[in-house]
Amino acid sequence: MPNKWRQALRNPLALSGFIIIFGILLLAILAPFIAPYDPNAIDVKAILLGPSLQHPMGTDGLGRDVFSRMLFGARISLLVGIVAVGIATSIGIVLGAISGYYRGWVDVVIMRLVDVMLSIPTFFLILAVIAFLTPSIWNIMIVIGLTSWMGVTRLVRAEFLSLRGREFVMASETLGARDFRMIFIHMLPNSLTPIMVSFVLGVASAVLVESGLSFLGLGVQAPQASWGNILTDGKEYIQFAWWLSLFPGVAILLTVLGYNLLGEGLRDVLDPRTNNTR
Repeated sequence: MPNKWRQALRNPLALSGFIIIFGILLLAILAPFIAPYDPNAIDVKAILLGPSLQHPMGTDGLGRDVFSRMLFGARISLLVGIVAVGIATSIGIVLGAISGYYRGWVDVVIMRLVDVMLSIPTFFLILAVIAFLTPSIWNIMIVIGLTSWMGVTRLVRAEFLSLRGREFVMASETLGARDFRMIFIHMLPNSLTPIMVSFVLGVASAVLVESGLSFLGLGVQAPQASWGNILTDGKEYIQFAWWLSLFPGVAILLTVLGYNLLGEGLRDVLDPRTNNTR
């Protein structure tokens, strides 16, 4: 595995994605030390000022410094993405492993549940659930996670079905290994490559969903900053305050691009099947 990680760092896609994501994560972690202003501080004398040395990304309709809000918004957007995908991945691993290992009627029931969930547009399902809940960062993370596990379930199930006929699995069964040990000790570690790739790509999708919900007013609520609600503020002044839409839009673009590049690069390096077909 260490050799694989060294190969990943030499892969142009993975390296580019890693640099972008690492840079954004570093800015988010250091936000309290880098931000020149309190992100929620209102200054009526500095309303809608354009980018300058004093305010590198300008100010919004309440005179708040956009650069400071962007830094703190990065923490929210990335946290939502990572935690939500962590929830979805955990659910997908458990259901996919059970489905692929036991097969039979268990597999049929879980796969039909997956089909039903996939038949509902995910974003509209999230909107419907959020409409009945109090908008908050925790509700958003949980709802996104509970509505995004289907792809991981299918991936893990496919990996487990392919592993069922392997010699080490049959040998473990012959030696009387229990189901829990078979699933989580012998088979799951050999299925981690697609799970890792799916996790990285899933964070990009979750960041987009969170930004969309916040833009619609159903996500992170003011005065807490996220890239989505900064965009919402910008739509009211888009004709003359272009910076309110440009900077959060570019941040979302770079974040999604970074995770997608990293995911594709890891897929190229960690999955020998893709290497053999190229």
